[in-house]
Amino acid sequence: MAVEAQKETLGFQSEAKQLLHLMIHSLYSNKEIFLRELISNASDAIDKLRFESLSDAALLGDDTELKIKIDVDKEARTITITDNGVGMSREDAITHLGTIAKSGTAQFLDALTGDQQKDAQLLGQFGVGFYSTFIVSDKVVVDSRAASAAPEEAVRWISTGEAEFDVESIEMAQRGTSVTLHLKADEDEFLDDWRVKNIVKKYADHISVPVLMLEQPLPAATDADADAGESDATDAEVEPPVAEYQPINTAQALWSRSRSEVKDEEYQEFYKHISHDFQDSLSWSHNKVEGKLDYTSLVYIPSKAPFDLWQREAPRGLKLYVQRVFIMDEAEQFLPLYLRFIKGVVDSNDLSLNVSREILQKDPAIESMRNALTKRVLDTLEKLSRNDAEKYQTFWDEFGQVLKEGPAEDYANREKISQLMRFCTSTSDSEKQDQSLSGYVERMQEGQEKIYFVAAENYLTAKNSPHLEVFAKKGIEVLILSDRIDEWLMSHLMEFDSKQFQDIAKGALDLGDLEDEQDKQENEKVEQEFKSLIDRIKEVVSDSVEEVRITHRLTESPACLVVNEDEMGMQMRRILESSGQAIPDTKRIFEINPKHPLVNKLNDETDMDRFKDLTLVLYDQSILAEGSHLDEPAGYVQRLNKLLLELSA
Repeated sequence: MAVEAQKETLGFQSEAKQLLHLMIHSLYSNKEIFLRELISNASDAIDKLRFESLSDAALLGDDTELKIKIDVDKEARTITITDNGVGMSREDAITHLGTIAKSGTAQFLDALTGDQQKDAQLLGQFGVGFYSTFIVSDKVVVDSRAASAAPEEAVRWISTGEAEFDVESIEMAQRGTSVTLHLKADEDEFLDDWRVKNIVKKYADHISVPVLMLEQPLPAATDADADAGESDATDAEVEPPVAEYQPINTAQALWSRSRSEVKDEEYQEFYKHISHDFQDSLSWSHNKVEGKLDYTSLVYIPSKAPFDLWQREAPRGLKLYVQRVFIMDEAEQFLPLYLRFIKGVVDSNDLSLNVSREILQKDPAIESMRNALTKRVLDTLEKLSRNDAEKYQTFWDEFGQVLKEGPAEDYANREKISQLMRFCTSTSDSEKQDQSLSGYVERMQEGQEKIYFVAAENYLTAKNSPHLEVFAKKGIEVLILSDRIDEWLMSHLMEFDSKQFQDIAKGALDLGDLEDEQDKQENEKVEQEFKSLIDRIKEVVSDSVEEVRITHRLTESPACLVVNEDEMGMQMRRILESSGQAIPDTKRIFEINPKHPLVNKLNDETDMDRFKDLTLVLYDQSILAEGSHLDEPAGYVQRLNKLLLELSA
């Protein structure tokens, strides 16, 4: 049946055009990755066909030997990668090859710096797959026929990697996809069979699909060769040997091999195969479980966060195989959401080959596997933190905020997760989060019963919080929390190593045994001396605060605001307000420092108008010091200017 001509020229999605340009100019030093990406895509297509054929055996037809073939044509200057996998329809080709249907694209493009070396590293975070072909080729032709389609329903996609691509209908006898790269003039290395075979061996030895290339056998020996001294050898022509496709890789699933057989380099290449990452993973765990459950897992800790990390609804999870048969990508049931950055494979001998996502949600065996895999990931992270602090710091910098979701989502592993957390503290030289809770507890002063922390919208606000003053004076270390998730985290963390956490901006200051009896007596005396001042201040700010009291937490600032012990902290309030949620209108406590000169001046002030202005200035300054915004900034400026003019008169 003749194919009806259906050819059209379409434009690349704008993001795709930017990526193509970036890739061609930024990844030139690592250009061989195009072969890795194409083999990986071909392997995925075959895996998907295997899965679909479980319910529809007719998809395989007579072509049951699944494989990937690579052909190098020196004369035509092309290299072709062919698979007999699931194939693509016309719509698939337009969708998958002409657009980038990936969350985080806009953030990725915004992060580009113009520095080619740095931008090349960003590409590794994003994953580029098929588009890497344009690093080495000036024209790419993709022929594909979906496994369920008729021969005349195949499609050809052609592009030079510029603004447009062509799509036309063709006829193909076999299902699958063939990608032909017309190499650039200076890419002769990829026309060398030996070079290509070495790249394939490097990137494809771990996949379970055979990768084939033509192998030219040695010429057969002739009688003339045997009679070395005779000059009149037979003139009979010898038939040239026929080239045959031979496998280059071992074609054995890497996770099915013994750990002792697998080199680190192979583990890393397999990670790049399943993740499409350009960079090595930080660590991995390869484990086989036998007994009540029978499965193998291979999980990886990436070194870079993907751009869709904070989109909790984005696809995530492990690749699921059952008895070496691919079932699905992104099986999210095997790990909790706070470990969504983990990449890897789980291969079960217990599950049914027709398992679905719905069945996974109900199968009690999955819950057991989930618990075991979660524990394995956390143990892998703990081992990394113990054995390689530098690598673990890399992990924490990339994924620490995601791990902080753990205590709320995974009560059973709360202690393990706490051990893995890192913070900066009031004694840190920078905002780098590199201090463990175990280290904090070891440094606690004698008699210290609580782990103190202060939370604010950003590091500098928290680091300079007036609430820290008495702690600095007494040499007590305080955790500095400035990530958006921190206050929510602390509402679920409660304690660590039997030590309760204490927000130093909440409730009355209680230093326990760190405060001696003399301090307590002096505080009580001061409260009596300034009782009348407290009453006067209450008259001015009673509509705004719940209580006014003498503070024992300030040494340098004149005043501060404190949240009641059971109330929501200011950081959490700001986050919820910014998301449009209704927040209860609660009043806070206004604390004043009786040892500060401004408070003493306030105490001596007899002019009620000036007393009111000075009180409101101190109150507004307390709001600003905690990083909050004033309801009436103009009123604050007017009062401050008035007081400044009076001082200068």
